[in-house]
Amino acid sequence: MKEIISIVGWVVGIQGALGVAGRTFGDEPWGLFQKWWDIPTPGYLALAIIGAALAIWGENGKKRARSRG
Repeated sequence: MKEIISIVGWVVGIQGALGVAGRTFGDEPWGLFQKWWDIPTPGYLALAIIGAALAIWGENGKKRARSRG
C-alpha cells in the first residue's frame, strides 16, 4: 500500500509543480491536470505540497518495512 501512495504522491507533486511553473514562467499551466480541470495557482501549489508529503510518507514507510525484515 505504501508503494501506491508513494507513486500517487510523486505524480500529484510533479503535476502540481508543473502547474505552478507554467503559471509562473508561461501563459498557462503545464502538465496533464490543466487538460482536465481549471485549477488556480494556489491549487497547484497545494497539490505540489500534498504530493510531496505523500511521496515522503510513502518512501519512509517503504524504508521502515525493509528495515524490519
